[in-house]
Amino acid sequence: MTPSPAPPPRLDVVTFGEVMGMLVAADDGPLADVTHYTRSLAGAEINVATGLVRLGHTAGWVGRVGDDPLGAHALAALRAEGVDTAQVTVDPEARTGFQLKSRVTEGDPEVVYFRKHSAGSRLAPSEATDAYLRGARHLHVTGIPAALSPTARAFTHRAMATARDAGLTVSFDPNLRPALWPDRAEMVRTVNDLAARADWVLPGLGEGRLLTGAQDPADVAGWYLARGVRRVVLKDGARGATLYDRAGGAWTQPVLPVRAVDTVGAGDGFAAGLISAHLDGLGPRQALARAAAVGALATTSHGDRDGLPTRARLEEFLRTHAAA
Repeated sequence: MTPSPAPPPRLDVVTFGEVMGMLVAADDGPLADVTHYTRSLAGAEINVATGLVRLGHTAGWVGRVGDDPLGAHALAALRAEGVDTAQVTVDPEARTGFQLKSRVTEGDPEVVYFRKHSAGSRLAPSEATDAYLRGARHLHVTGIPAALSPTARAFTHRAMATARDAGLTVSFDPNLRPALWPDRAEMVRTVNDLAARADWVLPGLGEGRLLTGAQDPADVAGWYLARGVRRVVLKDGARGATLYDRAGGAWTQPVLPVRAVDTVGAGDGFAAGLISAHLDGLGPRQALARAAAVGALATTSHGDRDGLPTRARLEEFLRTHAAA
């Protein structure tokens, strides 16, 4: 008798969304004046998946890329990082989106998107992706896919329902992109509906205020906790982050000092560190410290993913910070 094939390896984390080619300006100044660019990749969810793999976890990303050079590069780069791409579809009818990003030495860069009708926006649910999700321990979701198209929004709802039914923990980062939504009211309504389906919600304080109407950080967190969320982590830029839980606990973590050159991707690094700590069974204070460290290190390079640390680099950074 032929033995049954072994089940696929269980992934620690699955995430999904759109990957885009990214052309990062090699010169300072406005994008309209730049003549030289370096190719890279962009996408909040692939940043999180990459960060988790570098920290020693297994992570898979679900999405669609075009049958074009940018799509081929994205797949090759993700596979080289060790991100599982078994549920990535190559779309023969739509192109991979891309963006231009300015070079800065401090603050936020200028970013211009070219993503309308992209392959990534054609993400849609299927039985195969349902099965893939059920093979993971944790699902990470952002508010971006739900803004891209009706099918991507349907995928988001079904992925979260599948994950909860299968016993996965679910994290949700609003990652608001107002330009992708038809209006603010729909953005707020949809993002809050998704947040209420998650175990943890990870907004920036400004996002939380916009989404809930509350101003005080504890009130923003309380708004989500009252709707069934187990943990809310509010990120407040240079003032650090605070984790609130349903039992009434609150823990604050200051920003860890680094020489930041590009803040894009800091929130994704923070999410990767927080999820990593959860997978390793760490408590709230240690989880916040790891999240803050990964987020800080993510800002030390010009690429969205280049500064994401390995486990060895993370531990070295935390030891150095503890000894300071």
